[in-house]
Amino acid sequence: MSIVIYQVDAFTNQPFTGNPAGICILEEDRDATWMQKVATEMNLAETAFLTKLDDGFKLRWFKPSGEVDLCGHATLASAHILYETGLLEENQTARFNTRSGLLTACLKDKWIELNCPSLPVQPAKIPGLANILGVNPLFCGANQIHYLLEVESEDIVRILKPDFNALSKFPIRGIMITSISKGDFDFVSRYFAPSVGNNEDPVTGSAHCALGPYWQQKLGKDTFTAYQASARGGIIKVAMQGDRVLLSGQAVTVLQCTLLQG
Repeated sequence: MSIVIYQVDAFTNQPFTGNPAGICILEEDRDATWMQKVATEMNLAETAFLTKLDDGFKLRWFKPSGEVDLCGHATLASAHILYETGLLEENQTARFNTRSGLLTACLKDKWIELNCPSLPVQPAKIPGLANILGVNPLFCGANQIHYLLEVESEDIVRILKPDFNALSKFPIRGIMITSISKGDFDFVSRYFAPSVGNNEDPVTGSAHCALGPYWQQKLGKDTFTAYQASARGGIIKVAMQGDRVLLSGQAVTVLQCTLLQG
């Protein structure tokens, strides 16, 4: 039986920008070994696998290097495909049963809004990180999966050229660097994840689950428009709602293919 896989550019309304994700909708569960092989074959930052449940969809995310607990851009891309293919009506809420609990998504004015857990960082000393990045951070913090550094200007964020080999030695999924924006956005960021085989992620939903509460405390406001300043780039709307973070973005389907083997 053939299986259709989509490739979606998330957190953008322009093809070949934003963050690409593979989306595979299954009629029945497949084992993790098979999912991992497909994700490795797709060779994207994440490939998402959805299986229909009575009250929504089971959702799992795989990098070429392994399964992850949370991926914002592949969740956004999953919801986009469900709406675009008619598996969900535009007025329906997408419900995803995941390793990070229940995640939901809804379509609002052509933007998809994800309801995600807040992942605030706490101040932390991370020996050697600032020197490797070549920055003098205003703040350095960590949560269970990320390091976060604030620097004094957007220019520093944009021109940074990290030593990815050195960064890969840190025992953390990813490292984000952020600053207040000098332009049309509230803040900008970049995200590096060489320890899991992704030197720089184009647009990172899970990072904004930490950036949202950080900038909420820093700026004293609850809603933001953010830009992730990677080579591909992407826009994320962020709204704080208690211990949840609402991430909104757009998405574009760029590829549909059929898996003939497996």
